Amino acid sequence: MTSLDYYGIEELLTDEERAARDRARRFVEEEAMPEIVPSHRAGKFPDKLIPRMGELGFFAPYLKDHGCAGLSYTAFGLMMQELERGDSGLRSLASVQGALAVHAIHAFGTPEQHERWLPGLVSGKTIGCFALTEHGHGSDPGGMETHANRDGDHYVLNGSKCWIGNASIADVKVVWAKGDDGEVGGFIVEKDAPGFRAQDIEGKFSLRMSRTSECWFENCRIPIGNRLPKAVGLRAPLACLSQARTSITWGVIGAAIDCYETALAYAKSREQFGKPIGSFQLVQEKLAWMVTEITKAQLLALRLTRMMEAGTARPEQISLAKRNNAWMALECARKARDVLGAAGITDRYSPIRHMMNLESVNTYEGTADVHLLVLGRDVTGINAFGG
Repeated sequence: MTSLDYYGIEELLTDEERAARDRARRFVEEEAMPEIVPSHRAGKFPDKLIPRMGELGFFAPYLKDHGCAGLSYTAFGLMMQELERGDSGLRSLASVQGALAVHAIHAFGTPEQHERWLPGLVSGKTIGCFALTEHGHGSDPGGMETHANRDGDHYVLNGSKCWIGNASIADVKVVWAKGDDGEVGGFIVEKDAPGFRAQDIEGKFSLRMSRTSECWFENCRIPIGNRLPKAVGLRAPLACLSQARTSITWGVIGAAIDCYETALAYAKSREQFGKPIGSFQLVQEKLAWMVTEITKAQLLALRLTRMMEAGTARPEQISLAKRNNAWMALECARKARDVLGAAGITDRYSPIRHMMNLESVNTYEGTADVHLLVLGRDVTGINAFGG
């Protein structure tokens, strides 16, 4: 299996990491690709792939129990790269299911909660979601208005969430809300809980393969045992987002490589003025730019996951990598679309689909501007948020 590897990064990977990547690549090529364009056109996720993704170990593979494979963070990233090479919706589902829902319960739940919910989520037999963002609180999750008030042996949730992947079908919803003490906590809302309702968001031009929902909690009662006891304060959901941002940092490289390889093949075969357009300087500039930026992104992602494996990565370093790589991939998609000319606006070729998807990826899990301010605060010691 060949792919863009201008700086010999393949030599820096272990056999286990290569095997994990190649397993994901085969899944995408043989099982997912036939579903992607029809699903993108229909605005639906091919749900039959979810248990298969669980079977292949795509959900939080860096964890070590309850069916997780105990792989390195680099292997996890390489798997996300291959999923997003197919479509951001594939990687996004794996991120929500594994890096968010599974990780939250694993990190902040009790052994009993682990046994109850993790095996189904890791296997893909049950579906999870992670409900943090609200209609009025995206970049400022600390302003959340959803509350969970204690009432005897239950909590009663009231509020709403928006832009939540898979909320309308999730069996296990990890919901973040403020408790009686005003502190953010994590709560598990199970399927068909009274007082919960959700509706999918229609009319998306981006991430069309992903099911994205609004949801509401109206005196939604959940047992006291559904609170994640170790999730105290906003640091808990942000720690989960660090895992998801890492998956994005690697994932978008896959989309960028697919755009580059599509543009390169087209540039070699498409002729104008009696010769391939790849012979023209302006086209070569675009291809050379893509090779350069993808290579830099690969090195950045690899260094990040090696630091995560060593336990030394800081959230600000994750912000830098997520911001850079998402921007890089979006620019690659735009340049590839340009190389393809008019043919590039159809889904016969992948760049336009990647380009639309990456508009969302560049924004979610922290906008580029928010990550820029995170870096600015880190290097200056001055908080520029809020004015």
